Amino acid sequence: MGEQRVDAQEVAASLRASLGLLLRRLRQAPAEGDLSLPERSAMSRLDRGGPATAAELARQEQISPQSMGATLAGLQVRGLVERWADPEDGRRYVLYLTEEGAEILHHRRSARTRLLAAALSEHFSPDEMAVLQQAAPLLERLAEHV
Repeated sequence: MGEQRVDAQEVAASLRASLGLLLRRLRQAPAEGDLSLPERSAMSRLDRGGPATAAELARQEQISPQSMGATLAGLQVRGLVERWADPEDGRRYVLYLTEEGAEILHHRRSARTRLLAAALSEHFSPDEMAVLQQAAPLLERLAEHV
């Protein structure tokens, strides 16, 4: 039996459409302490990567330092991030995710996970869930190479 040929362009188009829809639906689902996309992105980077300067965050997010500064200022006013003088260079400031910021971010993530779990339980068979579970690491690897 020969190996089945799969067109990468067709797979890419299918994944883009289906993952795009899934992400839009997850973003649209209300969550307590809702955050804008730039706020979530900045907080997620601080959560995963640790303290960083506003310039580092702007570079990582590929946005202007002014836009990142406005986003961070709003988060700081809400007590979700703190700004401290950089111990290595007192002229710079390093931003940290506060305990409250981490709680809101983690609550939001777990709420989205619960939403996905409910949809899976109600609308997918155990075999279908197993296929999705096997696909998850492949999707992560794909994301790392885009």
